[in-house]
Amino acid sequence: MTTNEAADAVTASPVVIIPAGAVEQHGPGMALATDWVRAERVAELVAAELGGRAVIGPPLPVGVSPHHLAFAGTVTLTTTTFAAVVREYAQSLYRHGWRKVLVITGHGGNNATLTTVAQDLLTTHPDLRFAWTPLTALARDVVSGMRVSEVHGHSGEAETAQMLHLAPHLVHTDRLAAGTTSLDELDPPARLAYDGGHPTLTARYDTISANGVLGDPRRATRDDGRRIIDVVVLRIASFVREWLDA
Repeated sequence: MTTNEAADAVTASPVVIIPAGAVEQHGPGMALATDWVRAERVAELVAAELGGRAVIGPPLPVGVSPHHLAFAGTVTLTTTTFAAVVREYAQSLYRHGWRKVLVITGHGGNNATLTTVAQDLLTTHPDLRFAWTPLTALARDVVSGMRVSEVHGHSGEAETAQMLHLAPHLVHTDRLAAGTTSLDELDPPARLAYDGGHPTLTARYDTISANGVLGDPRRATRDDGRRIIDVVVLRIASFVREWLDA
């Protein structure tokens, strides 16, 4: 866009979608930019589904990933820095007239900070509507129908399937390897960090999985990835349509 096109878009496309991701380990078979790539591709698909009623803003490629720092290549921001960048993106867009901002995050480590920013903006910019969404969590029903391990998640069946659909050239299928796949493989502190239903315990990923993988990505299929992404895009686009009409 040029600046003139951006000025016109404030009226024609009142929602700005900001893809947020991470640069962090995704096991031996997937790219460090996996979360960033998924967020950008889903943002593009959602914008296309909305037929011009939303524009894509600048991405947030690096997120909050201190729990992955034991693995080479991981880059992280502190929660304070990530929050400041998100807030200043929103404030800049607000200055030019946008009042609805949606962050699509491919990285769960960003979630807590995005919630904090949303709360702060209620006070500083009460007429700004700030929303955020994860990806895989929107399609839990699809994931539950897949053949997944007892322990699954980061770089596992569902995430690998999405990448096989969205960016297969970034998946080294010959290098995919199972990580932690059952609760029996976890020591008590690691089990508390993974398993829900109790107070949250944050842990480094190297204490949960030796290779950074939760689940068995070798089970992932491109068709599973397509089903997940189709549902995610549909549910985000449906939310935005209702949001625009509210």
